[in-house]
Amino acid sequence: MPLEDELSDILKKARNGQQRSVADVAGASGLSETEVTELERGQSPRSREQVHAVAQALGLMAEPLTQVVDGWTPQAVPLSVPHVETVLGSVGGYEVKGYIVHDGGEAVVIDTAYNASGMLAALAKRKLRLRAICLTHGHSDHAEGMEAILKTYPVPVYLGPDDLDLLSWRPSQELLHVPQRGETLPVGGLTIRFMPTPGHTPGGVCYVVEQAGAPICFVGDTLFAGSIGRSNPAGLYETHLESVRKQVLTLVPDTRLFPGHGPATTVREEVLHNPFYS
Repeated sequence: MPLEDELSDILKKARNGQQRSVADVAGASGLSETEVTELERGQSPRSREQVHAVAQALGLMAEPLTQVVDGWTPQAVPLSVPHVETVLGSVGGYEVKGYIVHDGGEAVVIDTAYNASGMLAALAKRKLRLRAICLTHGHSDHAEGMEAILKTYPVPVYLGPDDLDLLSWRPSQELLHVPQRGETLPVGGLTIRFMPTPGHTPGGVCYVVEQAGAPICFVGDTLFAGSIGRSNPAGLYETHLESVRKQVLTLVPDTRLFPGHGPATTVREEVLHNPFYS
């Protein structure tokens, strides 16, 4: 599966997050404004030195950024993972992923994938009893459709309170729960641990499934393979980097990371290959 972000996406996310102009980056890198603009518009870099120069100007790791340009993708995480079912949705042709974590007949939905009917069908097919909906953030491609799920399963909804204003529809107050750092939710014999990770949005949360063998972390748009989500608003960029560097990428190296878009990856792969890691 191709990466969610190309060089152009990464550069724009870093520059916009730092609230710098093209002229600022050009001056810091020694490139012309035309060269920086061309790279942000998807033109292939003219040389390795050009990539290294713009990486240094933006505080990105030069070698991982070059690897993205050269076509690096993470070592494939198996499509069939015990206790996890992936549900795909689409927003105008843009693929989004939601997940069902299940064990012993119990289940938790992590993001709706903009596909409530797909979620309900998957739960019914496996005859699962839904215990909660856990949202990584409040953007519509991850949260839309939860009202349809809640009509069948009136369960608690976990969402960072700073993301409530992003929702187009809110659950009743009695169903809303704040995912506190370190708090856990049992699902059959599994344990889901809440890990607030503000940055992509003010109330972003990652969910870590603690189990024997390799743990799993559902990262939403906090992190993509070889990149991060857009910091929204841009003033959260440094907070976003701290969430990625000090929380997600300090999990044990074998932890499998399941994002809302693009391929799954691991902590080990991202420590080595993500240009935002330092």
